[in-house]
Amino acid sequence: MRLLITVFFLGIEDYMLPCFTKKIFGIECPGCGLQRAVAFLLHGKFEAAFHIYPAIYPLLFLLSFLLLNKLVNFKHANFTINFLAITTVSAILINYILKFI
Repeated sequence: MRLLITVFFLGIEDYMLPCFTKKIFGIECPGCGLQRAVAFLLHGKFEAAFHIYPAIYPLLFLLSFLLLNKLVNFKHANFTINFLAITTVSAILINYILKFI
């Protein structure tokens, strides 16, 4: 908990990991921008987070539903999880393809 508070107040930007795919091969990976998008979300810059990494919101919905499903069992949880997973993967791949166009 202490680390989370420290990271939040000092700035998460100081603790971001570099993209090794980009360093080694010179091209971005499908996850490039995720850390910056999370940083923008923590600072309340929701539009900037979407512009950096559009798949952030489907990913957040998926993770939130998975966490909530552990606490409360939903009737059609498998369908919802599959739908959110497909939506998230589609958003990641579409974003990745559009980076090269």
